[in-house]
Amino acid sequence: MHHNPTGKVRFGLALLLGLLAIMGPLNIDMYLPSFPGIADSLETSPSLVQVSLTACLLGLAIGQVVIGPISDARGRKRPLLLSISLFVVASLFCAMAPNIIVLIAARFLQGFTASAGVVLSRAIVRDVFSGRELTKFFSLLMVINAVAPMIAPMAGGTILLLPFASWHTIFIFLGILGILIVLTVATKLKETLPSEKRMPSSAGHSVRTMGSLLRDRSFIGYAVIVGFVHGGSFAYVSGTPFIYQEIYGVSPQVFSVLFGMNGLAIITGSFIIGRFGGIIHEKNLLKAAVIIAVSATSILLIMTIIEGPLAIIVILIFIYMTTMGMTITSTFTLGMEKQGHRAGSASAVLGMLPLLLGALFSPLAGINEASAVPMGMILFSTSLIGCVAFFKLTK
Repeated sequence: MHHNPTGKVRFGLALLLGLLAIMGPLNIDMYLPSFPGIADSLETSPSLVQVSLTACLLGLAIGQVVIGPISDARGRKRPLLLSISLFVVASLFCAMAPNIIVLIAARFLQGFTASAGVVLSRAIVRDVFSGRELTKFFSLLMVINAVAPMIAPMAGGTILLLPFASWHTIFIFLGILGILIVLTVATKLKETLPSEKRMPSSAGHSVRTMGSLLRDRSFIGYAVIVGFVHGGSFAYVSGTPFIYQEIYGVSPQVFSVLFGMNGLAIITGSFIIGRFGGIIHEKNLLKAAVIIAVSATSILLIMTIIEGPLAIIVILIFIYMTTMGMTITSTFTLGMEKQGHRAGSASAVLGMLPLLLGALFSPLAGINEASAVPMGMILFSTSLIGCVAFFKLTK
């Protein structure tokens, strides 16, 4: 693969990597509108249906840590083909799940295999681009990543409107998408990691690589910032379907629109970094982002305590999500800057932490279904931790 490709090659690569990168978000968000349908059809509780989301997040997190280092040793293309083929199988298992336990297990497998798309799309960008181009291409991936969660619930909701459709149809759709991706990767993607650049693969080596990453203080700083700020936002993902619909009484359609608006917020944040990263140092942009995040979420917490108007809550979450777009893009570029040979492992750590913390925070947001305070508390405390990590660790 040529370095920093242009024109048609670049465009083709953007499309393919975009497809791979959205596997995570589509897998997480597409079935959100069908939660009540799954609970009815499998005769189970809403909280167990939420566990299927946690299982998917855990699969996405663990898969990145397993598949990232394997790809540093074996190249990107073969692990990708194998993982996405298994993703197709997992999607069909989900569609045919006879009970919630099978669905939870199949969702874990689906998350695990989809993680290859997420972690390898990033590693391939790192293989092929460098410098300013890396930041620009990465912020493009972030925009795709931000649009996917907006479109995913709406796409899921649209599929559910079809006359013959049920929640099973959503998983069949994901399986078909997987088949298309396998065919595209097999025919269009050239290997981007030449054999002379590969790392020896052994459990011991992976542990040593992770160890050296964990001793890199500023890398840990960026990992903690993105882990808590992005991880905390999963409390918003799992909390707002109930908060907006149950407490503020909005319809599922209005909920999709409000949920979608925050995708625009993430895009705006990513765009700010991509656009001004060359003019203002990214570290200063990140500093602004963490300070604004803490300010917005502290007011949000007060609003959830006094049950303030929905409009103010929506605006504050929009500001918070904009800072999150800035945070995800800048921590990634700053954290990956010096990680040439261990890019797969570094990408895995940065991709895994938000999901692990998200799997922890998302059920917590629903502790008290009649109140938005748990969500407000989580968003404020995770932003605060991110802010402290910025000033204490990233020297």
